[in-house]
Amino acid sequence: MIPYSVLDLAPIIEGGDAGLAFRNTLDLARHAEKWGYHRYWLAEHHNIPGVASAATSVVIGHVAGGTSKIRVGSGGIMLPNHAPLVIAEQFGTLEALYPGRIDLGLGRAPGGDQVTARALRRNLGSSGDTFPQDVLELQGYFRPTVKGQPLQAIPGAGLEVPLYLLGSSDFSARLAAELGLPFAFASHFAPDYLQTALQIYRKNYQPSERNPEPHAMVGVNVFAAETDEEARHLFTSLEQQFLNLIRGNPGAIRPPVDDMRLRWSVAEEQHVRRMTHYSLVGSAETVRGKAEDLIRETGADEIIATAQIHDHGARLRSFEIFSEVMRSLG
Repeated sequence: MIPYSVLDLAPIIEGGDAGLAFRNTLDLARHAEKWGYHRYWLAEHHNIPGVASAATSVVIGHVAGGTSKIRVGSGGIMLPNHAPLVIAEQFGTLEALYPGRIDLGLGRAPGGDQVTARALRRNLGSSGDTFPQDVLELQGYFRPTVKGQPLQAIPGAGLEVPLYLLGSSDFSARLAAELGLPFAFASHFAPDYLQTALQIYRKNYQPSERNPEPHAMVGVNVFAAETDEEARHLFTSLEQQFLNLIRGNPGAIRPPVDDMRLRWSVAEEQHVRRMTHYSLVGSAETVRGKAEDLIRETGADEIIATAQIHDHGARLRSFEIFSEVMRSLG
């Protein structure tokens, strides 16, 4: 059976707050563990009113402490925002607290706009991309120390926290292949280069001691419900979210609406449709057919599902249906 996992942004719904988002995140994680999900990842974003997972390592600790066996990690930490040593210490701490359960997914995007990047003290004037060097530096902090080593991650050294590279283009696909690391593609919002990135990753993969074979994860939006009509209704919350993003006005997750036609222009609708191309929307039967098509098309080694659904009960039910679908495909 192909592993299936959760990508969560700890969504803040309209009328709610971050505290509610974190309670819902832990509740979903506990259900996901019961439903057989392989891992539960949280994503770093900043200055986005609908996303509460900015302090990603803190929320990972919250989820790992409230569950017992599901793997918990980042999807991802935006490494250019941080000193690699600090991330090694944070995830070394998490691994020491929850041994054998922590993943460290890494991205090279800022996770916000340029104003946010400046506030995070990113060096916007630099002409070089140091992400590959930062990944190598971070890997080094997790290796066992050697005599006379002047700098150590404590905790972190010797814990060998597994790394994953995330991307929405071919850059991280090439780097993941070169370093022999698993690769996750963000096709749930950036579908255009999925096939190209997967081909590059698999063709150029260099086996590593920890990862002798490539492992490609594919991100997908999942909006499952009892009927196709109900699922499409729930999906309008995500459509509104993407519409607000392209208008430069991000906000909390809005309730679903009956009709999007009066809310966007033709060009805006086309843009949102393109961004949400990899979305499994419908009843269990419909989602099963779309999941089969996705797996056949991509050869995915793992599916990681995300769902920005306003109603928490409906969100739980969507992930429950998807777990039933994935088990039926085993």
